[in-house]
Amino acid sequence: MPSSVSISLVILVWITTIIIINHANTTVAKPQSSSLAQESKALNQTQWWGYRKETILSPCKWGGIVCNDGGSVIEINLNDTSCYVQPLISNFNFSSFLNLVRFKLAGVWLYGRIPPEIGSSKLTHLNLSQNFLSGELPLSLAKLTQLKKLDISFNQMSGPIPLELGNLRSLVELHLGGNFFSGTIPSTLGLLTCLTHLDLHSNQINGTIPSEIYNLKNLMALHFDNNNLFGPISSKIGNLKNVVSLDLSHNLLIGPLPHTLGCLTNLTLLSLDTNQISGPIPLEIGNMRKLRHLDLHNNSLTGLIPSTLGNLTKLDFLNLGVNFLVGNIPSTLGNLTKLDFLNLGANFLVGNIPSTLVNLTKLGFLNLSVNNLVGKIPPYVGHLTNLSYLDIHSNKINGSIPTEIRNLTKLVFLDLGVNNLSGTIPPVFGHLATLCYLDIHSNKINGSISSTMGDLQFMQKLDLSNNYISGIIPHELTQLTQLKYLNLSLNKLSGEILPNIDNLSSLSVLDLSHNNLRGSIPTQLGYCSFLGQLFLSYNSFSGTIPPEVSNSDNLTIVDLSHNLFSGNIPLQLGYSKNLRHLDLSSNTLTGHIPSNLVLQCQINLSYNCLEGPIPDGFWRNNTLKSVMGNKNLCNDHISGIPHCSTGIKKSSNLIKIIILAPVILAFLLLGVGIVFLSCRKVIRNDKNECKAMRNGNLFSIWNYDGNIAFEDIITSTEDFDIRYCIGTGGYGSVYKATLPSGKVIALKKLHRLESQEPAFDKSFRNEAKVLSEVRHRNIVKLYGFCLHNRCMFLVYEYIERGSLFYAISNDVEAKELNWKKRVNIIKGIANALSYLHHDCIPAIVHRDLTTSNILLNSEFEAIVADFGIARPLNPDSSNLTTLAGTYGYIAPELAYTMVVNEKSDVYSFGVVVLETIMGRHPGELISSLASSSARHITLKDVLDPRLSPHINQTIAENVVLVVTIALACLRSNPKSRPTMKHVSQEILVRKPPLLKPFYEISMWELMNQEIYLVDKN
Repeated sequence: MPSSVSISLVILVWITTIIIINHANTTVAKPQSSSLAQESKALNQTQWWGYRKETILSPCKWGGIVCNDGGSVIEINLNDTSCYVQPLISNFNFSSFLNLVRFKLAGVWLYGRIPPEIGSSKLTHLNLSQNFLSGELPLSLAKLTQLKKLDISFNQMSGPIPLELGNLRSLVELHLGGNFFSGTIPSTLGLLTCLTHLDLHSNQINGTIPSEIYNLKNLMALHFDNNNLFGPISSKIGNLKNVVSLDLSHNLLIGPLPHTLGCLTNLTLLSLDTNQISGPIPLEIGNMRKLRHLDLHNNSLTGLIPSTLGNLTKLDFLNLGVNFLVGNIPSTLGNLTKLDFLNLGANFLVGNIPSTLVNLTKLGFLNLSVNNLVGKIPPYVGHLTNLSYLDIHSNKINGSIPTEIRNLTKLVFLDLGVNNLSGTIPPVFGHLATLCYLDIHSNKINGSISSTMGDLQFMQKLDLSNNYISGIIPHELTQLTQLKYLNLSLNKLSGEILPNIDNLSSLSVLDLSHNNLRGSIPTQLGYCSFLGQLFLSYNSFSGTIPPEVSNSDNLTIVDLSHNLFSGNIPLQLGYSKNLRHLDLSSNTLTGHIPSNLVLQCQINLSYNCLEGPIPDGFWRNNTLKSVMGNKNLCNDHISGIPHCSTGIKKSSNLIKIIILAPVILAFLLLGVGIVFLSCRKVIRNDKNECKAMRNGNLFSIWNYDGNIAFEDIITSTEDFDIRYCIGTGGYGSVYKATLPSGKVIALKKLHRLESQEPAFDKSFRNEAKVLSEVRHRNIVKLYGFCLHNRCMFLVYEYIERGSLFYAISNDVEAKELNWKKRVNIIKGIANALSYLHHDCIPAIVHRDLTTSNILLNSEFEAIVADFGIARPLNPDSSNLTTLAGTYGYIAPELAYTMVVNEKSDVYSFGVVVLETIMGRHPGELISSLASSSARHITLKDVLDPRLSPHINQTIAENVVLVVTIALACLRSNPKSRPTMKHVSQEILVRKPPLLKPFYEISMWELMNQEIYLVDKN
């Protein structure tokens, strides 16, 4: 009986269950059908698949869509599916997809902002990488508590990383790299204990690394590289024992490497390069036996290279370059037989190249440059047959180049320059068939250039300069049809330029200067259509300059000075639209200066036999020095040069007498008049409060008539003879004068002669008086002026070392002008302009700030000259003026407005700063910064290459600061430029940490720094 009851109960339960299930299916059928229709409609509305005529219930058949058994969409994956249109993410209604767990739209040009509705989904995998998404991460992402993988890398997202991401406790992978996220790393990420991959690389994140990150003990990959993180690396990093890949490179991290790095025994990649890490490399680094990639370059590491690196036998990449490492190269590096890349360059290593490196037979890249290595290039280098890059330049290596180098048949790059190598260039170089770059400059190589060099058919750069190479240039070199750069200067080469040089159709730079070459320039040179720079100076070339030289549209520099060229200057040179520098000095050229040659070109025509008028446009970019030594040149506007004759020469003595007699008589009468007037003036001057003695302290006297000063100055300069001229600017020529009292002064003789007009006289005197009261250590002292019928001039203190332009243009002077001096010069200029703009009443605008108007005293301090001179020369201008200033320094807004104010000076200051840092005018750089290519221009690319690459931390920070300020000063909108007061304060007060280590900073990064206030007016 009980068993019968039990059976009955089981049957009853079974029947009841069936009824309930059937009822449930009946009641759910309609909502499920409705949900599928809603999904299909939502998919159609995105238009990502185009317009679909298929039944509304069949999206499961569309490409990239995966459905469950019930027909509901659970995955959308368009990674490998082309969309019909560029998809807008806001067109996707996440709330319509109740079962969607995987949403993968990587690399499909997706754009727009991530909608907040995404938080209503049940996503476990979200991949939107490699698209064009913008805006901030929606806070609703924190609701996706089942999310395991979040990848939004390589988009244009910005704003802070939300703290709320710490709620995603199921997250295994977080990829936010390659965006524009800012702010700090949220400490709440330390709550994501399931994380194995955390990637925030290539953003604008700053601050320190939160200590909570080191709690993520399951991490296998930690990538924070290419941000602005600062502070030390915590010793807690040793907690991440499972990490395989650790990249903190390209940040601002400081302090020593923690010894606990040795605990990360599973690491295969460790990249800490381009930071400010200091101290020694810990011995414990040798514990990372699985390490394959170790990059510590571009830091401030000191001490020895630890021998324990020899334990890392799986290493294939080792980069310790650009540090301050000392001592010998450890022989244990020979244990790293799997190495493909070894860079120890730009350190302070000493000793010989160890013989154990012969074991590194897989080595493809070897850089030992810029150290203090001695000894010879070991012959075993011939055993490293996989080498494609070998750089040993700037050491103290001696001996000859080993012939075993012939075995390096894969070599593409070879730089042995700046050593003490001797002997000849081995003919075996001809066996290096893949060689593209060969540099042996600045050694003691002798002998001739081997004809086998012509076999290097892929050669693009060949530099054999500054050696003792003799003989002729072998004609086989013209077989190098891919050659772009050829420098054979500073040798003892003889013979002529090869007549078939036009075979070098790719040639961009040709430097044959400082040799014993002779003959004429072959016309075929004009058919090198890519030629941009031509240096043939200091040879014995003769004949005329062929017009074909100017054929290349790329020509920017031509230096033919110190030769024996004769004939006229070719008119065709004036049609070279990109020509910026032309030096034809110290030849025997004759004829006139072509008027079309002088518009945008710096020219040196000194010491020739030129004649005739100097074109007016010549003075725009040149000084009197550019035409010295040409006796028959003339100009009606520049003092120190004979005026051009407008009369007709008479050969008859009778005519001469007829002409001279009344002239002599007139002079006699004039002399009597001068004596009479002088006596009257002496009487009047006795009544004046200011009394001037003939050789007394005239520099403290104002409102005198100028006769006494004029007489002394005429005597001391022999009537402004050209021998006393030390420079010419836009407003006058500068002369050095030693007065009878022994006082040395500088005189600026002004070009204009409006002193006859009373209005000009009064304005000039008043403003000169104001300028005379300017007293600042970085501003040249204006002692007085002379306003005379014959001429007018300003009396300045004499500054010993000349202009900043000269200092950075001269190689010897430029090397003496180290980074510290250049930074101090910039500080001085900033202080001077700040004083003129903000401490003088009324404010004084310089109007023509250039490196030519910055003088250097004996202590290399900057002295700003010619301040405000444009103003007294244009008394009617007020703030409205004709375009004043020097080409290349004028603010862009002056092209469409005539309003000159302090911000015009600020722009010029920016140009001067860059020119001081670069050692050349930054015109091309400024143009490049306006384009997208600025992202690829690094600070190291623009630094003056004549100075040492080793810069200490303090100087590096200052250089970065002044360049950053300069770029701010060059902003196209005047209102967005800083004031000089702000600039002066920034330079004086700020000691900012570097945004990136010095040699990796891009100009684009510096352009986007907001480091000080600007005017809001």
